[in-house]
Amino acid sequence: MRNPFRVENSGTGAPRVARSSQPWALRRNPLGIRAAQNNSRLRVRCGADSHAPQTEDWKLVWADEFDKEGRPDPRNWTNETGFVRAKEYQWYQSENARCENGLLVIEGRSERKRNPNYDPNGKHWRYKREYADYTSASLTTEGLHSWLYGRFEMRGRIDTRSGLWPAFWTLGAKGEWPSRGEIDIMEYYRGLLMANAAWSSKTNGVPEWNVVRTPIGDFHDPDWSKKFHVWRMDWDETSIRLYVDDILLNAIDVAKAFNGDLEARNPFRQPHFLILNLAIGGKNGGDPSKTEFPARFEVDYVRVFQKKTETRTSELLSQPGKTDQHK
Repeated sequence: MRNPFRVENSGTGAPRVARSSQPWALRRNPLGIRAAQNNSRLRVRCGADSHAPQTEDWKLVWADEFDKEGRPDPRNWTNETGFVRAKEYQWYQSENARCENGLLVIEGRSERKRNPNYDPNGKHWRYKREYADYTSASLTTEGLHSWLYGRFEMRGRIDTRSGLWPAFWTLGAKGEWPSRGEIDIMEYYRGLLMANAAWSSKTNGVPEWNVVRTPIGDFHDPDWSKKFHVWRMDWDETSIRLYVDDILLNAIDVAKAFNGDLEARNPFRQPHFLILNLAIGGKNGGDPSKTEFPARFEVDYVRVFQKKTETRTSELLSQPGKTDQHK
């Protein structure tokens, strides 16, 4: 079902609100996973050797259920470190991510951390800050796993208080940002749930955005932030479709998402890797000064499904890249 209150924007123009007469409803997705609408931790199981349902069309090719206590599995995730992007306030460190009770917990903390790269004469903001007043974690599959096309799902619970900026997103395995492409399956800040994609405009280093912003107040559920929700991306060679709880938030026409530079590549026809992070403050996150810490971004699972032809294509084309320091 389409989102009945979309705020849309493509490029740099002012966003507009679009409303629909379609009622809200909860329905099963094509794989049979019921979108969780309560605070309980529903564990979906299908068969002894599978953590998610599979059909003739879709095959589970990768998953992390976070069932092992302790640090996240190093076979699946690496950690970003330090000041990374968007002039965010937090210092990323591996100590802020752990698995407990079947959940990945990314924890934002109010604590002072000295910047070992501090340079009072430095030209970049990452070096000019002597201290960070917050710490958090950012996990990525970069260099370990990337996929071309498929269904990507994350069931999680996000903290929507002021200054917090959780995200579940992808970057292209090759190239520099924004020409490598970015897909924001879930991004939240300042009361808005985002479903976005970005690629390169004709101006070097300047992105072209396809953006949908949904105010969480429009879900008409005062306990929405206390519940787990399922975010999903269905991505193929023609479209990228972004959902929450089976509600379609945004649909991107891949054929219209070619980079505006001289190479004119399509960044959504190459493998992408995943990122899970909890940012604090920065360009978009808002003011965290009145928020009580710690804050948590909790993830029940991350799953990737592909069709048989997509699986083979990913195996042939998947290459590691480097996470750009952007946003």
